[in-house]
Amino acid sequence: MENHINSDEGKSSEKNNDGIDRKEFLKCMAWAGTGVLWMMSGGILKSFGMSDMIDKNTGKIKNGLLLPKSDFSFVQISDSHIGFSKPANTDVIGTLQAAISKINNMPTAPSFVLHTGDLTHLAQADEFDTLEQSLKSVKTEKIFYVPGEHDVTDNGKLYLERYGKGTQGDGWYSFDSNGAHFIGLVNVTNHVDGGLGNIGNEQLKWLENDVKGLSSSTPIVVFAHIPLWTIYPQWGWGTDDSAQALSYLKRFGSVTVLNGHIHQNIQKVEGNMTFHTACSTAFPQPAPGAATSAGPMKVPAEKLRSYLGLTSVNYVEHNQTLAVTDIPLAEAEKTTGQ
Repeated sequence: MENHINSDEGKSSEKNNDGIDRKEFLKCMAWAGTGVLWMMSGGILKSFGMSDMIDKNTGKIKNGLLLPKSDFSFVQISDSHIGFSKPANTDVIGTLQAAISKINNMPTAPSFVLHTGDLTHLAQADEFDTLEQSLKSVKTEKIFYVPGEHDVTDNGKLYLERYGKGTQGDGWYSFDSNGAHFIGLVNVTNHVDGGLGNIGNEQLKWLENDVKGLSSSTPIVVFAHIPLWTIYPQWGWGTDDSAQALSYLKRFGSVTVLNGHIHQNIQKVEGNMTFHTACSTAFPQPAPGAATSAGPMKVPAEKLRSYLGLTSVNYVEHNQTLAVTDIPLAEAEKTTGQ
């Protein structure tokens, strides 16, 4: 089992009671902030440092590394929190637009975008409207969603009205694309602030049936808001019945799990499964246990966008590999002139 935790540079060096060194954690994020290309083969991730934005004309990274050839690609964004306006980020629309510019500047337009929840901050109609208007400019064929806990404060009524067509239960669903099977799970229903996520028996039964007829060679991509592995239960960073859900996927040769919620990149490889949490496009949160509680973390304004980002995934059908690339929003300004 292999874990990688990434954040940005900071001044504090004290350790908390769990032995987490804040300074070292933040140094790791500085490295991730330059961008990391993740190549996945047989459930194992390999990373390549990226120090600059991919050149749209050549398809190369600054050091000359070519982008992997792929049959299709998709992008993950997460935790846009439209409606949030506190000092951690008073312009969440602006940072979302920076993410959109990053997507639109890619050498090849992604086949689709996955948004892994907390689209809004208070599940208000005007917040959903603003998000929808912003995402209309994304150069992609389709955007898929799962809700975060902030999107269901009205019991998910508005979310389901807008994004629930063709889904099951509280909004879970699956689809196939270019030989891979994608599963959108909902683990925020009846979520208690600070509590663990929950999938529930009805959805678990649906998941078991959904994958039953698939070949074990089918690449699986699962996406949900709260992490499907326990990162820091004291802050609710995990899902209490995720082990049952993941047991249905053990027979598959390649399983990638994409989550949001914690507003920072943490990766884990365990057997055939690769777990990846995405940065927020809105504001960062502290490292696990590095503060008294989870929540928006204020950083110097000039460093904010190095904490924020999006994830690009390339899939090569015949090799059954996924390449996961984290891209910081700070680099968007260099490329687009924002």
